[in-house]
Amino acid sequence: MWKGRFEEDTAQVVQKFTQSLDLDWRLYKHDIQGSVAHVRMLGKIGIITDAEAAQIADGLKTVLNEIESGKFKPSEELEDVHMNIENRLTELTGAVGAKLHAGRSRNDQVATTVRLYLRKRLLAIRAALLSLLGAFLDRAQKHRLVIISGYTHLQQAQPISLGHYWMAWFEAFLRDCERLEFAARSLDECPLGSGALAGSTLPLDRDMTCRLLCFDHPTRNSLDTVAQRDYMSDYHHFASLFAVHASRMAEDLIIYATQEFGWLKLPDSFCTGSSIMPQKKNPDVLELIRGKTGQVIGHTVDLLIMTKGLPMTYDRDLQEDKRGLFASLDTLDGILEVLPPLVAKVEVDARSARSALEKGLGLALATDVAEYLVLKGVPFRDAHWKVGKLVRYCIENGKPLAGLSVGEMKEHIPEVEADVADILSLEKSVERRDTYGGTGFEQVLSQIERGKGLLKAKEAELEIEIARIESIESIEGIEGIEGIK
Repeated sequence: MWKGRFEEDTAQVVQKFTQSLDLDWRLYKHDIQGSVAHVRMLGKIGIITDAEAAQIADGLKTVLNEIESGKFKPSEELEDVHMNIENRLTELTGAVGAKLHAGRSRNDQVATTVRLYLRKRLLAIRAALLSLLGAFLDRAQKHRLVIISGYTHLQQAQPISLGHYWMAWFEAFLRDCERLEFAARSLDECPLGSGALAGSTLPLDRDMTCRLLCFDHPTRNSLDTVAQRDYMSDYHHFASLFAVHASRMAEDLIIYATQEFGWLKLPDSFCTGSSIMPQKKNPDVLELIRGKTGQVIGHTVDLLIMTKGLPMTYDRDLQEDKRGLFASLDTLDGILEVLPPLVAKVEVDARSARSALEKGLGLALATDVAEYLVLKGVPFRDAHWKVGKLVRYCIENGKPLAGLSVGEMKEHIPEVEADVADILSLEKSVERRDTYGGTGFEQVLSQIERGKGLLKAKEAELEIEIARIESIESIEGIEGIEGIK
C-alpha cells in the first residue's frame, strides 16, 4: 500500500516481524462493521455515489461470509486484518473497492474496530459478573442464620453470619461491576473521522458514522483519539481488581475447606483428585483462579509501561496494546465461566463451624463482654484490660468463657452482674450486632434485599444495552439505523 514512496519491497523478515494477523484476525467482523458505516457516510456526503457505496457494502458482506465460511484465508504479506479485508474487497469490486479508505487512516480505523470489539466483549463479561452476584445473594440467603468465625490476621475474631460473609463479596464484586460499567462508558465514543491524527479535508459526517455504529458521541480531539489508550486502561483497571477479589476469595474458600478448618464444603464437580493419594480432594479451580490473577495484573502493567513514554500521536508500539487486552479478556472469560457455578454450590457444615468457635474457648465473645462493661459505665480501655485478664484466666485453666460462673467472672471483673449470661451465646452475639451494615441477622436480611434490587436494576440496564449493540450485529442492522437501502 505504500509502494509509491518506496523503491524496495519490504523484507520478508520485516513482514514477519511487523504482521499482526496472529493477533487481530479476531477483529474481522468489527472491522467490517466500521467499514460499512464509513462507506455509507462517504456515499451520503457525495465522495462516492450511492451505487458505489452499495457495491462496496455488498462486497464487504461477501468478504464477511467468506471469512465465516472459512473460504477466505488471510495473507501475512498484507500485514493485518484491515488490509486483508480491503484487499479482498478490491479483488471482488475492482477499482470501486479502492475508494473505501477515503477520509480514513488505519489509525482511526483500528481505534474504531477495537472499541466495537471490546464493547461487545464487555457485555458478556457484565452478564457473567451479574450471574456471580446472583450466586452470592443465593448463598447469603441460604446461610444467613449459620454462624461462623470472622477472622483478622487469620485468627478467630468475632462470630458472624455466614450470610454476612457472602454479602461482603457481593459488595466487592458489585464495585467491580460498576468499574466495568465505567470502562464500557469510557469507550463509547466513535474515532472514525479522526484520520491519521489531524482529521480530514473531506467533509466527513462524523455524527452519521457515530449513529450508524451506535456510539454515544464522536471523539472530541483527533490527536487524543489516535494517541490515547485510556479506555483500555479503564478495562485493565477493572480486570485487575476483579482478579484480585477473585483470588482473595479463592484463598478464603481454599483455607476454610481444609481439614484444619473443616467447615466449608466445596462441590466435588469443581475439585480434582490426586494421581497417587486416593483420599485427596484438591481445590484446583480456586488455585488456578489465584494463579491467573498475576497474568491479569501483568497485562495492566504492560499497557501502562508501553504508553508511558510514547510521544504524540500514533507509534507502532501501540500495535501490541491488543496482545495483553485479548489475553486478559480470555482469562476473565475463563474465570467467570467457572466461578459463579462454583460459588452457587458451596455448602457449609454448620456444626463444624460452631465447634471451631467452641474449641477456641468461646473467646470470640470477649469483645461482647467488654462492650457489656461499657454499657455499665466502665471506660472502654479499662474494660479491655479487665476482659483481657479474664481471657488469660480462661486460657490458663482451659475454661470456656461462656462456661464461667458469674462468681468466677466477678473475681476478675467486679462490675459483672447476673445479666452477663444474657450475652454469652453465639446467636445473641451475632443478633446484637445490629448496626447498619453489621452482621446482625436482620441487617444481613436488609443487605440481601437491597442487593436483589440492585441486581435486578443492573440486569435491566444490561438487557437494554445488549439490545442496542445487537441492533448493528449485521450489515443490514447498521444500514437500517439511517434507513439506507
